[in-house]
Amino acid sequence: WTKVSPFIFARSRLRKGLAIVDFVSESVLQAFRETGAYLKGHFRLTSGLHSSEYVQCALVLQHPAIAERFGRELAAQLPDCDVVVAPAIGGLPIGHEVARAKGARFIFTERDAASGQMIFRRGFSIAPGERALVIEDVVTTGGTTREVIDVTAAAGANVLGAGSIIDRSGGRVDLGVPRVALATLDV
Repeated sequence: WTKVSPFIFARSRLRKGLAIVDFVSESVLQAFRETGAYLKGHFRLTSGLHSSEYVQCALVLQHPAIAERFGRELAAQLPDCDVVVAPAIGGLPIGHEVARAKGARFIFTERDAASGQMIFRRGFSIAPGERALVIEDVVTTGGTTREVIDVTAAAGANVLGAGSIIDRSGGRVDLGVPRVALATLDV
């Protein structure tokens, strides 16, 4: 590990011929450790991947002061917007906090039980040309985040970027828009 700043560490290594750089915000991971949200063991992730580490964002975000801090940190790295969109359920707390920090409206998508697709419900709508950010708690393969970006763009928004607390892809996921994460891990 190389210290990049007082709170960020990076390590480089080779995997299948690719140089992988993990950027880890020590202050972010410390919040996970202190709240019991950073777990070690063997985990099968929703994406189907396996990991020896697991970060349970719900456990860390149950603390409003931490959720607010993470929301402000993400918001500071992203452009101004009119609306923040997040997938239910994991993206709700952090999406709301980013919207609050940006002074923007907050809406969310839900997975439709019949079609399995992400949709807007509850009367949520987007006006054509609204500037949107998509916020998620954790990105691993980017599948859910891409779905939210697609449904948001299809509704007429200009999706400016995406953000997450944790990026478990090691920075490899391409969402088609600029994205940021508070901590990047390689699963």
